[in-house]
Amino acid sequence: MKRLALAIVLFIFAISGAIADPTCHDKATDKKLSGAALNSFMAKCAKDATAACDKTAADKKLSGAAKNSFTTKCVKDATGA
Repeated sequence: MKRLALAIVLFIFAISGAIADPTCHDKATDKKLSGAALNSFMAKCAKDATAACDKTAADKKLSGAAKNSFTTKCVKDATGA
């Protein structure tokens, strides 16, 4: 029972942390970027998101299809695409 309660609490913190992070698209909108500056910013932001998501997947010891699925969703959420 204690494990279940701990798992629920950790899950809630994980979701609230993910919701609070602004996406690359939100950051670009705040900076009022357009054209080449927008493309460059989004490419760098997607690259940084991919690196962070790969690290998270490695920390979770994911591999194969699970890693690919996790990384794809993570990058999509981070970039706001």
